[in-house]
Amino acid sequence: MLTELSERDEQLRVLMIEDDTAVADMYRLRLEKDGYEVTTARTGEEGLVHAAGDRPDLIYLDLRLPGIDGLEVLRRLRTMTATAQTPVIILTNFGRPELMERGLELGALEFLIKADTTPARLSQSAGRWAEHHVTSPRR
Repeated sequence: MLTELSERDEQLRVLMIEDDTAVADMYRLRLEKDGYEVTTARTGEEGLVHAAGDRPDLIYLDLRLPGIDGLEVLRRLRTMTATAQTPVIILTNFGRPELMERGLELGALEFLIKADTTPARLSQSAGRWAEHHVTSPRR
């Protein structure tokens, strides 16, 4: 899965912003099994701190979070120099069209519904985005 990244001796760094520990662990375990380095954050605020400090290559973002919600997290990510270009994929149980539209307007690359997204599919999406967005040495 990480062929291109392995050639450069780098792991794709993923930040998972998800308040449900069981869901975060389910996806984290698969991503780690497939060779990704995963950090999890349980709140929007914690996610913003990790995003700015850790500079992940990809962020999976839930919309329903304690404190600030996922759309506000995404808006803030886009205003921060360190994360303005970081690929963000929304991963949520809320598939209302207006939420999808708003998330994409704010710069999310994809909108995944948890009920339709197995850990294997999530890992495949990480690999797909890595191929398109992680093309230079570490920032």
